[in-house]
Amino acid sequence: MNQHQTLSPAAELHANVSVPFNQAHAMPKSVYTSESFLAQEQKHIFAQDWLCAGRAESLPNPGDYLTMQIAGEPVIVLRDRDGAIRAMSNVCRHRMSTLLHGRGNTRAIVCPYHAWTYNLDGSLRGAPAMALNESFCKPDIALPQIRCEVWLGWVMVSLNPDAVSPSIALKDVENLVGYLDMSTYTETFREEFRWATNWKVLAENFMESYHLPVCHSGTIGGSCDLNLMTCPEGTTAFNYHWIVKNDTVPLALAHPSNTALKDDQRRITWLLAIYPSLLITLTPGYFWYLSLTPDGPGHVNVLFGGGMSADWMADPAAAENLATVKALLDDVNVEDKGCTEKVYRGLLSGMATPGPLSHLERPNFEFAQYLASRIPA
Repeated sequence: MNQHQTLSPAAELHANVSVPFNQAHAMPKSVYTSESFLAQEQKHIFAQDWLCAGRAESLPNPGDYLTMQIAGEPVIVLRDRDGAIRAMSNVCRHRMSTLLHGRGNTRAIVCPYHAWTYNLDGSLRGAPAMALNESFCKPDIALPQIRCEVWLGWVMVSLNPDAVSPSIALKDVENLVGYLDMSTYTETFREEFRWATNWKVLAENFMESYHLPVCHSGTIGGSCDLNLMTCPEGTTAFNYHWIVKNDTVPLALAHPSNTALKDDQRRITWLLAIYPSLLITLTPGYFWYLSLTPDGPGHVNVLFGGGMSADWMADPAAAENLATVKALLDDVNVEDKGCTEKVYRGLLSGMATPGPLSHLERPNFEFAQYLASRIPA
């Protein structure tokens, strides 16, 4: 038995990132397939860092809510009566039923088991047939609050009360792409689906555009040139690269009426991978994103949304343009699903071995460094 077969997945990962980038290989198979490594990810990453619940404009009215799970913890995200977006536990303080499911609008949070009812701020409004219990004190009972901040239009949630605010941790994102002002873009679709691959395989697929000409030959592969892709060094909070687009996908370019964007600003597509799992494609015309959570080593739950910039939304042909963008992205997703599920099937092979990385896969190596920084060897 050789040394690498005796290492834990975490130790294998740390060994993987101990070399310079120009000697780097893809991550070890075990970090994708191991149940024990996933448990470490849930504890040290998903329960600690910020996750994206979507866009603030998707919750426009008081009582609008969505639900999510973070590291196994059921969470409600809603707009309260004061207009603020907040997050709280989605578990009743009585017999611990989950409360809300899916998305919708509600005047109050009512437990489906015994009808304990909570206000939109999480305080207990009423509980039937509790008057004879001398320990019951309604003012003392409320749904635990969870960190929630809106950052450039993104609703960010963390179970960690000490997590550094996104506005501080991600200031470099604003410095990089602030000229496009993500807060002014409007989400027009939001979907959720589950793919048969590891969450990191899908994240890495987003982080590199090396695969575009081949995996996406039927859609966007012809709109970019590998020689025009730039993969600079990222930061400890995110990695990024950009593509200078040609006119093959005109909606990715600045609107003709936009005079604020100049030169390459009008045609650069940014790919932002905000750790651990918010993946944003940002163009002058439209945006789309994925927010990932693991569902076992072999499946990933995907929140997929997108929309358009303010000037393209104001265009008389907005509805037609939106339909064009959505149809394109749906086709891109079909291609990505096929590619990433093939990768996971390959990872299960006994003969599979991680190979050396291209210079266009620098973000993947930095992602591995991020994982290693969070998970002890």
